[in-house]
Formats: sequence, structure tokens, C-alpha cells
Amino acid sequence: MRVSRPFRVDEPIVQISLDLTSLDEAIAYAEAAVRAGVDWLEVGTPLLLSEGCRAVAALRERFPDRAIVADAKIMDGGYLEAELLAQAGASWVVVMAVAHPATVRAVVRAGQRYGVGVMADLMAAPDPVDAARQMEQFGVDVLLVHTSYDARNEDPSLSPLDELEAVFWATKLPLQAVGGLSPEQAVRMPTLGAPLVVLGAPLVIDAHAFRPATSGEELEALLRDLVQKTKAQPIRRRPSEGG
Repeated sequence: MRVSRPFRVDEPIVQISLDLTSLDEAIAYAEAAVRAGVDWLEVGTPLLLSEGCRAVAALRERFPDRAIVADAKIMDGGYLEAELLAQAGASWVVVMAVAHPATVRAVVRAGQRYGVGVMADLMAAPDPVDAARQMEQFGVDVLLVHTSYDARNEDPSLSPLDELEAVFWATKLPLQAVGGLSPEQAVRMPTLGAPLVVLGAPLVIDAHAFRPATSGEELEALLRDLVQKTKAQPIRRRPSEGG
């Protein structure tokens, strides 16, 4: 699945983050998610660390018509890592905005060569607004406004909503808001300017053990409800984007 550029979101897109450590569990969860109407499947960082590129390849083989996001959090060796993930079947790769600019540019080059979209994660950026603008200049396709797992554990009051509004107005790129959102908050993200909605820990994955938080049947029912509610939300657009 090649990503067209510039990437435009015409309706809310729902992504499940498979933040698991078992490939078998991840595939079972992905099957339930697809039945529930989830659009994109994310190979979460714990799954990539545990299973490597074979997790991407296995999901690509099982779900050939679904976009697959590889949350590699690339910090160095940008071209090679993006290339490996693309060759395994990823549709999107994630690079960290705090990486060296050369790394971000290398990931973008690989993405352009292989038809893979590039997401830049703003997590830990000292100035998320400045980082967002720089990522747009480098040619990334999507920005992640992300409050980290560890930061939230130390200070539960932190939220990607703290930075979302400022980043929304700083760039023309599509946004995701990630990190500790409640189901109710996640569903509202399109109305706040982040139409790429991520469902993961702690919504459907145990955020501490990185294992299934509920049964497959319960997960499917939960996801179907969240997908329907999310798809019904209007997308907030910048004046320059039109309707």
C-alpha cells in the first residue's frame, strides 16, 4: 500500500496500536480490530522489540489491504531502518523529531523511494511547535503529538491535549494525538484537529503488562463502538484546508 503525497485525511481514520509482546496475540487482536472496522494496524514498539520485522511481515501477509504502521521510534540509521520496515511490508514508519535532522531527512528519502509514509513523533521535543514546523520542512507526512508512557506514569496530569492546539496551528500536516487518552477523549480527536485516531494502551491493551486487557470478543465489541463513534465526528480543518 503506497502512501500518496501530500497525505490528506478525508474522514477520521482509526488505528489500533498493538502494544503487545506476543505475535500470536497481536494477530488475534488485529483480526478482532479489522472485524470491528479499524482502518490501520500499528506494530507497537513492544511488539517490534519482541518480534522484529517479522511482526510487520506477518501482519502484512494476514491483512494485505490494511495500512500497517511500524512504530520503530527511529533515532539513528534512518534510511536503513525505514528501508527494512518498508521491505517487510510497512505502510508507515515513525521517526522521532528529536533525532538528528540528518536522520529525519534519511527516513523521508527512504519513504519516498519505497512509497512509505513518514510519521514524526514530537515526544520529548523541547519546543513541540518549533519541532512540528521543522518536520514539515523536512517532508514528513504526519505528526504525532505524543505524551510518553514514562512521563505520564510520573505525572498523570500530562496529556497530548496540552500541546495539540498549538501544534495544530503551527503546521498544515495531519495530526495524531497519542498518550493516555480516555476512550471518550480519543473519539473526540477529529473535532480537535487530530483525525488519525489511535486506540491502544490503556484503552485496549494493559498499559503496564503489555498484554491483552480484555478478551477478543469484548475487544471487538468495544472497538466497534469506538470506531462508529469516531467515524461520526466532523474533522476540524484549518482555513487553508477547505472543507
